[in-house]
Amino acid sequence: QVQLVESGGGLAQPGGSLRLSCATSGFEFGDTYMSWARQVPGKGLEWVSMIGAASSIIRYSDAVEGRFTISRDNLRNTLYLEMNDLKPEDTGVYYCVKGLKITDRSSRGQGTQVTVSS
Repeated sequence: QVQLVESGGGLAQPGGSLRLSCATSGFEFGDTYMSWARQVPGKGLEWVSMIGAASSIIRYSDAVEGRFTISRDNLRNTLYLEMNDLKPEDTGVYYCVKGLKITDRSSRGQGTQVTVSS
C-alpha cells in the first residue's frame, strides 16, 4: 500500500523559510521520480518541482525557481522541499506526489498547509 505523509508546513512570515518532508512507504522509492504540487486558494492544483530517482534531474516551476530546493534521501525513503524567501502567494496545501502525474489522487499524500503572512 502506497503511503505518503507530508509534514513541516505551518505559518511563516514573508521572506521566511520552511522545510517540508514526505515520508514514504509501500513502493520502491529509490526507483521512482517524485514531485511536489500545491493547491493555491482560488486556483487549481499546480506543479512545483520534480526530482529523478537518483536526483540526476531536477526541475522547478518558474514561480519557485531560485527559492525552493527539492531533494531526497533514498535510504530514508523521504522527499524534501526547502522553501526560502517565502511569499504570500506561496500559501497553499503542499502535496508530495509519487511520480509525475500530480492529478492522480492515489499518488498524493494528504497534504500539509503552508501559510505565508505577516
